[in-house]
Amino acid sequence: MAEVAYISASRVFPGTNPVRAVDELDLEIGDGEFLVLVGPSGSGKSTALRMIAGLEDIDEGAIRIGGREVTHVPPKSRDIAMVFQSYALYPHMTVAENMGFALRLRKERKDTIREKVAQAAEMLDLSEYLDRKPRELSGGQRQRVAMGRAIVRDPSVFLMDEPLSNLDAKLRVETRANIAALQRRLGTTTVYVTHDQVEAMTMGHRVAVLAEGRLQQVDTPRELYERPANSFVAGFIGSPAMNLRTARLTERGAVLDGHTVPLPRETLSVASERGLDEVTVGMRPESLRLTSPGEDGAELTVELVEELGADALVHTRPTAAESASRLVVRTDGREPPKLGDRVSVVARDPEELHLFDPRTGSRLTAS
Repeated sequence: MAEVAYISASRVFPGTNPVRAVDELDLEIGDGEFLVLVGPSGSGKSTALRMIAGLEDIDEGAIRIGGREVTHVPPKSRDIAMVFQSYALYPHMTVAENMGFALRLRKERKDTIREKVAQAAEMLDLSEYLDRKPRELSGGQRQRVAMGRAIVRDPSVFLMDEPLSNLDAKLRVETRANIAALQRRLGTTTVYVTHDQVEAMTMGHRVAVLAEGRLQQVDTPRELYERPANSFVAGFIGSPAMNLRTARLTERGAVLDGHTVPLPRETLSVASERGLDEVTVGMRPESLRLTSPGEDGAELTVELVEELGADALVHTRPTAAESASRLVVRTDGREPPKLGDRVSVVARDPEELHLFDPRTGSRLTAS
C-alpha cells in the first residue's frame, strides 16, 4: 500500500512577512496513481513535492505515506525515490555504478545489485551504455539513468521534480511518453511536478492545480478542461489559453463587444441569485467560429495569424475598441484570414461557454 496524503499540510517560510508557500493542502493520492502537481512559478508545487520527500519541514498539518504518518520521519526512512531536474549523477561513476549506488549504500549483495541494474537498464533501453560515464551520454540518456537509479530501489513512491525541463522539445515529448508507459508498467505511486500544463494533461491520471500555495482543483485532465472550478484553472489549463472576458448581463445573455451571446436560462438564474450584473465569460478558441463581417456576431479585426498546419490560431481585437483584449479563435489552417481582415466571431454552442463570478472567480453552476 502506497497511498500518499497531505492533511492540511502547510510550509511557512519565516521572515518579516512570512510566506505560506504551501497553505493547508488537503490531497489524497491513490495507490498506483500518477498524480501531477502543476502551476505557475511560485505556486508551491515543488515545495509540496519536497514535503513528501522530507526535504522541506511541515509547519502545520501532516503527511502520510502508505497510511503511516511520516511528518517527522527522516527522508531515508520514507521509502521514496526522487528524480531531480538536474539529473544529479556522479560524473566519476559509470552508468551502472550510478544506478546501483543506493543499493551499495544499503549493503545489498553484488549479484543482487547487478541483477536489478540490468533489469532497469533493459527497461530503459540503457543496456549498451552501462559502462559509460555521464559525460558520454545525451541529456535524454542521462535522464533515463536518473530514472533507473530510482527504479532499482523499488520504492513505494516515485517523486519527480520537473525532470524534463532540461530537454529539447522533441525529446521532451518522447520522454514523457516513456515515463507514462513505465509508470503504468511498474504501477508505482508517482507524484510529478511540472509548470507545463500540456505535460500535465498528457501524463497524469489526475492533475492538481496549485496557485499561491493553495489547491485550486484536482481532477482528471478531461474534467479540468471541460469543467474548470474557477477562472484561474480555466485560464491556466489549455493551449492556447481560454479567452476570458468580463461581460454585462442582460435578460438574454452576456454582451461582448456589442454583441449579445445567448446564455442558458439556468446560468442566468444563478447569476441573478448572486446579484451579478456582470460575469466572466470563458471561451475556448475551438468553441468560437469566424463568420463574414456584418453577420450576427462581434466585429473584430485580425491582428495575428499563427499557422500550425491543420489548424490556425487567429488573434483578433474588437474593431471599435483598440484597448479591448484579444480574442483567439482556432480555425481551419487551409484558408485562414489575413492580417487586417475584418471578421465576425460567434460561439459555436452557448453550452460550451464557461461562466465565472467576477468577484470570486468561482464557476457559476446551476444546483
